[in-house]
Amino acid sequence: MAVAVRGSRGGGGSGFGGFSLRSFFSYRIFVSAMFSLLFIATLSVLFTTNPSTPHHDSALPTTGNAYMRRTFLALNSDPLKTRLDLIYKQANDHVTLVNAYAAYARKLKLEISRQMRMFDDLASNFSDLQMKPSYRSALFESDGPLDEDELRHFEKEIKDKVKVARLMIAESKENYDNQLKIQKLKDTIFAVNELLIKAKKNGAFASSIAAKSIPKSLHCLAMRLVEERISHPEKYKEEEPSPEFEDPSLYHYAIFSDNVIAVSVVIRSVVNNSDEPWKHVFHVVTDRMNLAPMKVWFKMRPVERGAYVEVKAVEDFTFLNSSYVPVLRQLESAKLQKFYFENRAENATTDTHNMKYRNPKYLSMLNHLRFYLPEMYPKLHKILFLDDDVVVQKDLTGLWKIDLDGKVNGAVETCFGSFHRYAQYLNFSHPLIRERFNPRACAWAYGMNIFDLDAWRQEKCTEQYHYWQNLVSALYPYSQIPCVSKD
Repeated sequence: MAVAVRGSRGGGGSGFGGFSLRSFFSYRIFVSAMFSLLFIATLSVLFTTNPSTPHHDSALPTTGNAYMRRTFLALNSDPLKTRLDLIYKQANDHVTLVNAYAAYARKLKLEISRQMRMFDDLASNFSDLQMKPSYRSALFESDGPLDEDELRHFEKEIKDKVKVARLMIAESKENYDNQLKIQKLKDTIFAVNELLIKAKKNGAFASSIAAKSIPKSLHCLAMRLVEERISHPEKYKEEEPSPEFEDPSLYHYAIFSDNVIAVSVVIRSVVNNSDEPWKHVFHVVTDRMNLAPMKVWFKMRPVERGAYVEVKAVEDFTFLNSSYVPVLRQLESAKLQKFYFENRAENATTDTHNMKYRNPKYLSMLNHLRFYLPEMYPKLHKILFLDDDVVVQKDLTGLWKIDLDGKVNGAVETCFGSFHRYAQYLNFSHPLIRERFNPRACAWAYGMNIFDLDAWRQEKCTEQYHYWQNLVSALYPYSQIPCVSKD
């Protein structure tokens, strides 16, 4: 029974296993045959129904199917034809790229007409090269094997053209890239603006030098006047002060300058246009170095028509010392002197707006004497201050008749737009300045000011000036605090 069972199991298993193997192998053979037939059919269709496109067409097909067809053809064709096909495709690709840039160049019209012509010429060169008779007959219209030498020459010329095309495109790329064009335009604008600013600064500096130039005949005038005094001391003896110098009933002028010729012009223009010149008194204050030349000049050329001229030096006013005058302490500082003298030309062209404030003349106390007029002339009630660049053309005695209504200073406003506003003179980034002054407030011309010295003393303007000068570290290097009215 056991044997029967084994035999039955073995027989049943053998029959079932044989059937399965035969079915499996039959199925694999069938599938393999089907794939083989499908592959042969595909090859047959490709080789019989779609012949190769001639190479002399205007452009090679660029679709995926055409590329696959050329790939299959290359397996059974001349390798030189495959090489020609690749060269031809590279040439057509660059022709397309060149034509695209040429089309954009046409839109820009005359702006880049030279580039447009170059692109058009390059595209036509590609076409002319392909239409060359020797290449057409040996490469594109030949039914037999290709001429390898002609193909080599053709490839070399194509590569040369491609190299030229790439160089042209690389050089012209920034003209067609909007971001690059915008950035380049910004850089150009910035560079031109820098040149403009530099030119303005240099022009302003040159104008400043020209304005201070004098004729050659007047060079070393002060030295020549001192020489005259040394040579003839008996002619230039010191005289007693005239009582008219302190007479408040006369018309008094203050002129602070180290320029002999300029002071002489101002005084003579006033005298020549006045109705009563014998009532005019001129108080000239200069520095110690120019005191002798100034006295010699007015001794040699006295003012006509009875006008009076008093010449003094800053040092004659002994109360003007660094313990009393804050600006003297500042003028003696090394930092401020460096600001004016070190790299003067460079500093002058660094900031055109403040160039005039970098003039070393502001280190002279002559520029600040106007704030001490009441103490310099204690017996006077009114005084007319004149700059040394003023030329008077009419009688000025009417200025003493103006009722200032208790105000300290009478002057001409010179505000036009933002010109001569407080914002140009004071440092409004400081909280004290912002609190006390209006940046839009109008300043005035310093060339001619009539001062009520009694009102000045009552308002204590000199003390206010000292207060603000003690805060000068927060102000511009040259700052003057206006004291105009009781308000």
